[in-house]
Amino acid sequence: MRTYWIQSCFKMSDRCWFNNSGELKCIALALIFWVANITVMTALPPAPAKAALYDVYEIAVPVDVTAKSAAAAKKEALANGEVLAFTRLLERLTLLDELDRLPRLGPRGIAPLVKDISVADEKTSGVRYLANLTVRFKRQEVRKLLMDLGISFAETRSKPVLVLPVYQAAGALMLFDDPNPWREAWSGLPERDNLVPIKLPRGDLTDIADVGAEQAVQGDQQRLNAIARRYQASDTIVAFARLSLDVRTSRPRVEMNLIRYGPTGAGQKETQFLTANAGETPQGLLNRGAKILARLIEDRWKLDNLLKFDQTGVVAVTIPIKNLPGWLAIRGRLSQVSVVRQIDLVLLSREEVRANLQYIGELEQLILALEQADLRLSKEGDGWILRPNEASQGQKNIGQR
Repeated sequence: MRTYWIQSCFKMSDRCWFNNSGELKCIALALIFWVANITVMTALPPAPAKAALYDVYEIAVPVDVTAKSAAAAKKEALANGEVLAFTRLLERLTLLDELDRLPRLGPRGIAPLVKDISVADEKTSGVRYLANLTVRFKRQEVRKLLMDLGISFAETRSKPVLVLPVYQAAGALMLFDDPNPWREAWSGLPERDNLVPIKLPRGDLTDIADVGAEQAVQGDQQRLNAIARRYQASDTIVAFARLSLDVRTSRPRVEMNLIRYGPTGAGQKETQFLTANAGETPQGLLNRGAKILARLIEDRWKLDNLLKFDQTGVVAVTIPIKNLPGWLAIRGRLSQVSVVRQIDLVLLSREEVRANLQYIGELEQLILALEQADLRLSKEGDGWILRPNEASQGQKNIGQR
């Protein structure tokens, strides 16, 4: 009903606003339309049904259990699935340094934290149960658990980053060459739905024309930006690896460098050295190195986006709009931004929405988090303007790993 009245007023009026009592008033053709008992939004409302929004507290896991009967196998699979999903959720939210401090809960301890479970692709036999589970957890309860334990965590999901694995062997640089054992190491990483989606270029003729190994290592910004745009990535990360021999152990040793290019983390550099374990092959060493660097990419993002509940702020924003569906689309994007605690509408007109955004942490974190939802918050004159960032819209999504 609320949506109906707001739509009606929006179409008929030139101006709508909320008074101090939380009622919506509209003026149209010298007539005053009074809509009573409409409260200002005290929490983020759900986005339109057709908008597929990413939920950081939703985890998908496969289960495959054999037991004495199909019923027993299903019961065990659901319990195991909850435990596995909870473990992956905590790994998604927290830093590597915190892994040893994460709570180890069984099915009974996890049950109060579960919002619901959906099941797909169910298959059963006399003693076996297979399915794909999607477990959704209660945000506030999980937050409280981690906060009570003093564990830092992040919830903001990054736009995808494009990794270019450049490998040096015998003085030659390789990127899209075949074979490239460093590229194979990155391609072999397990699929994980983390806060930083990682893409690898396919290495087709278009990729080869965009950027070469030497241009990637030299940081050719124009070429790196071009390939990032095609893959709808926010940043490009050049992952450089050079294999040598450790003179102390006579084992393979790899030097790995990460250099990030793009608006999100331009100029970030990391260097890691690894020496092969006893019996570890050079390819095994590179595989281990790629796994470490992927976790490092994730960790650096989390460090920049840790939720700081002891810091809060409010920013007054003006949102230019063309129509009501345009506002609803922006509101749907705002619902993806975990640092936004609350939206207080101040004014609604045909041309703009004015609102107060209450947020967690620092203003810079809010701006970065909004950017991941394709929303740009910028200072213009004496005020803040929030606009949709359509730069990445309409591009063909290619090359996702």
